[in-house]
Amino acid sequence: MDNIELIASIASQIYSLVENVKANKKRCRRVCVRVKALERLVKSIQQRKKGQTSADVERCLEELSITLQSAKEVMEKYCGASFMMRVLKSGSHEDEFNTLNDLLNDAFQILSGSLQVEQGNVLLKGFEQSTREKEDEQDRKQDDSELKILLLQYMEEQQKLAHKLQEDIIKVLKVLEKPYDEGIQIIKQQELKYELVDGLTKKPFMTTPTSEVYRGEYRSFPVAIKRYTDPATTCISEVKRCFKKDVETMKVFQSPNILRMYGICFKDETGPKPQFLIIMEYCEKGSLREVLDSGCILSWNQKARMCRDAALGLYRLHQSEDKSKVHGCINSSNFLVADGYTVKLGGFEFSQTETSLRKPTRGGVNRSFTYSSPELLEHINNYSKECEVYSLGIVLWEVATGRKPFEGLKTAKEVEQKVFVDKYQERLDDCPKELKLLINACRAYDPFQRPSAGELAKKLKKWVTQLEKV
Repeated sequence: MDNIELIASIASQIYSLVENVKANKKRCRRVCVRVKALERLVKSIQQRKKGQTSADVERCLEELSITLQSAKEVMEKYCGASFMMRVLKSGSHEDEFNTLNDLLNDAFQILSGSLQVEQGNVLLKGFEQSTREKEDEQDRKQDDSELKILLLQYMEEQQKLAHKLQEDIIKVLKVLEKPYDEGIQIIKQQELKYELVDGLTKKPFMTTPTSEVYRGEYRSFPVAIKRYTDPATTCISEVKRCFKKDVETMKVFQSPNILRMYGICFKDETGPKPQFLIIMEYCEKGSLREVLDSGCILSWNQKARMCRDAALGLYRLHQSEDKSKVHGCINSSNFLVADGYTVKLGGFEFSQTETSLRKPTRGGVNRSFTYSSPELLEHINNYSKECEVYSLGIVLWEVATGRKPFEGLKTAKEVEQKVFVDKYQERLDDCPKELKLLINACRAYDPFQRPSAGELAKKLKKWVTQLEKV
């Protein structure tokens, strides 16, 4: 029961700290309310006899103590006299609150389901998705409004400081101006602006066999605009039907480490050749593979954070309400890198809609064989979450080494011989022991030996915290 005593101790510290926060007060207090609800569930465990607590509950309690420690650190961040400088340096307070609330929600679901206590039904409302989204949105708007005032006052007081500091403030203000999360919606054409070449020409920065992707603006915020060039149908009603169906699916996946979808836009609806566009979050640095190919020097702290972000993105997908949900194509080109080297999982946006609108192609799904697990190389129908953890292990290996996987091998047969027959793993030299153990675990030949995306994300998160304290 050591974990119960530890949880009670950290929770008590959180309650004291929340009274002294100087920014993001609403979100800090909301976290405090959810911690109190969890503490009530945890206290019911103390009334049980020894041996009546399952291994799953014990593991959940251990993970909850780690999560509460993170919550305590967030409170301390906004209590200190230097909180403004920390906000300017990171600009990522929204992401940390989203991740923290997701972890608290996961703990509540496990504890309330395993304990089956009557009070669970009373507490459930505060953790329901619709209630959480509404509360978090209200808190965010009020906190952001107050933070804007604080930032502007601070900027006026610091006019004589270096120009770099002023740029940092403006950058954070711009982040606060991004569109509020009103759900994925149908966007009007006049709300979009395209980046023009020489002031005249729209030029895509990325093309695929079925689409072109342009940089643009939506409500004065940078976005990526994906235009389909080879749709299988031009029936707007059918496109809208598929779109509305997939909106409900995409809402489940909203996370700081999953590429955000703003909505869909129709052009020339009544014309002979109507088109549709998907409006997505724009990631300044491109794909993870492009970043690694650019020759930029990344510190191990940066690499650790990028690995953590990638694992959190896959964890949120695998932890969705649809327990069988998988991505289908995990590789370094489908992870995008935003400003600050934040990594986000992409490449699956509106997958059913996109598939249904494309013209059928021969050969079925085209997966990159260099990311294929041994069991998938043995049989194409063996695809599972464990396969995706293996693929993520290859991506993490790329981050650690900067290299491309299985360079020199040209065919799936060669990869199959190496991975499935010879049980070969590419070498991982000059890598911190903590990261090396996790990457090798993901690439285990036996899928049973691989960690889940959730276990991997928590261990990487803990390691990043340790690195940042050094």
